Amino acid sequence: MNFKEVKTQASSQWEAMQDSDKIRILIGMGTCGRAAGAEDVLAALNQKLAEQHIQAEILQVGCIGLCYAEPLIELVKPSKPSIFYGNLTPELVSEIIEDYLIADNPRPDLALGTRGEGTLEGIPRLFDLPVLKPQVRISLRNCGNIDPENINHYIANGGYEGLAKALKMNPQEVLDEVKKSGLRGRGGAGFPTGVKWQFCHDAPGDIKYVICNADEGDPGAFMDRALLEGDPHAVLEGILIGAYAIGATEGYIYIRAEYPLAIQRLRIALEQMKKCGLLGKNIMNSGFEFHIKIKEGAGAFVCGEETALMASIEGNRGMPRSRPPFPAQSGLWGKPTNINNVETWSNISAILQRGAKWYASYGTEKSKGTKNFSLAGKVVRTGLVEVPMGITLRQIVNDIGGGVPEGKRLKAVQTGGPSGGFIPANLLDLPVDYESLAQAGAIMGSGGMVVMDEDTCMVDMTKFFLTFTQAESCGKCIPCRWGTKQMLDILEDISSGRGRPDDIELLQELAESVKDNSLCGLGQTAPNPVLTSIRYFRDEYEEHIVKKRCSALHCQALISYYILPDKCEGCMICARNCPVQAIEGGKRMVHVIDQDKCIKCGTCLDVCPSKFNAVVKVSGEPVAVPEKPVPVTVEV
Repeated sequence: MNFKEVKTQASSQWEAMQDSDKIRILIGMGTCGRAAGAEDVLAALNQKLAEQHIQAEILQVGCIGLCYAEPLIELVKPSKPSIFYGNLTPELVSEIIEDYLIADNPRPDLALGTRGEGTLEGIPRLFDLPVLKPQVRISLRNCGNIDPENINHYIANGGYEGLAKALKMNPQEVLDEVKKSGLRGRGGAGFPTGVKWQFCHDAPGDIKYVICNADEGDPGAFMDRALLEGDPHAVLEGILIGAYAIGATEGYIYIRAEYPLAIQRLRIALEQMKKCGLLGKNIMNSGFEFHIKIKEGAGAFVCGEETALMASIEGNRGMPRSRPPFPAQSGLWGKPTNINNVETWSNISAILQRGAKWYASYGTEKSKGTKNFSLAGKVVRTGLVEVPMGITLRQIVNDIGGGVPEGKRLKAVQTGGPSGGFIPANLLDLPVDYESLAQAGAIMGSGGMVVMDEDTCMVDMTKFFLTFTQAESCGKCIPCRWGTKQMLDILEDISSGRGRPDDIELLQELAESVKDNSLCGLGQTAPNPVLTSIRYFRDEYEEHIVKKRCSALHCQALISYYILPDKCEGCMICARNCPVQAIEGGKRMVHVIDQDKCIKCGTCLDVCPSKFNAVVKVSGEPVAVPEKPVPVTVEV
């Protein structure tokens, strides 16, 4: 069957499903949905439909990006706009079936929004909601809309048309189209994709490779995982286009083994491609041959670096090597190799489908297109977002994310994963593009974005990220191996009350040295949290060192717990729950915490009855309390 016949069949099936009189239910079954309880919701859904003898088609789709609203379903009744319902439980989904499918009450109180022609009273349109209205979905265009395990759904929505178009062009024309789009690598470095491809295309050699880097290891990042779970064919199509342009006949998807669902859906997609003549020999009767293998990584963060990744594929320890030669000249098994990440490949398929000019109409002069971010941390609406380059941090955090919860003040936004930088609240109007973030001392990275509120200690947060990068250092080069360890030791001293006045300057000196002299991107970017936290939050370092105080009350060695004599009722609850018996006092006696025994666990604060609030957590100056238990004077 040729591609034209495959497309005709897929489109026919898709149109039949859209025009069917049967009820259709789409349920988000990505990892985020499953973690939130989607499997229980699906079981309750099936049970209720069977009990009510309702015929319905259920599609398991990927994440639409509204992770804060998972578990989530889209319910489609014939001739009516579809309705999205979020934050579901088995009980709620049972209610919705009875109220909407049987009684025709759409339950506006539970609905998130509608999609399709027409409106329903009391329910807004989904893509008019603040969380979705500023977004432009290119990479994520199909996520949440199609069954990722059904290739016909992808093909019916324009899938593999970009490949078909590319195969009618010569390789250089494809390269020129990618260059004109202005696409830059979405893996973090932001190098122009078309230029990178050109290097590999021009390199001499009969055997060339392309690799998809799906080794997403940043804490708080889940962009690549969600994309592979929700629309694997968009990535695979991009890989085929790149392979044709470069002249490669074999490719690898290097993906962390901790992504079992993404791996499962990739394997299914590859088998479907083979059956449709989209993988193997003579693809689309063009004479182009290409094969893809999946390589599961063991979770080493350093294998996100392209030379370490290739070493891992070759069966060696994942350690980077010096460059040149660059992978485009000598990569996998010494052959010319091109590596791009998941998001980059998914954009390629869209660019070839709709054209470079269309893609370049989004973004800024130097940063074209859109960027995916995993919005996490202290923000109301966490999730996966895709926004045009040049949008401000304020728009992402406040408009899309809904701002900081509980009315607290935003303190900083960290972009670029553990190797990224902290951007303070006073720079919220900073445009999100490669150049602007670099000027602020941060990086785009693969797209992790963590929001921090006023309760965050920047010294502690810097220590957290540096702990990660130090542990993940492969140890090959001395600047990274020892430099990250020395920086972490200094941070440990500062957060433990042992900081010295010259520690800040020493930290800066070490950070710059590690940045300038490390072998690979891990070491070169690991100091970013140190440098940006000192640059924007130096006062917190000085407070920790000079005053031995942590205003955010996070650094355990600098905090103390006290029981206020004018509030303690002598109920003995705190004393009974203290794990180290550090609290003295009998019934109707004001209790006293032995500071030498106290392990700063906070149990006393947690268990003290709210009507008393007798326990306080402080940092810096001690609180005046009795040295020994005394009789209670509080009237209860």
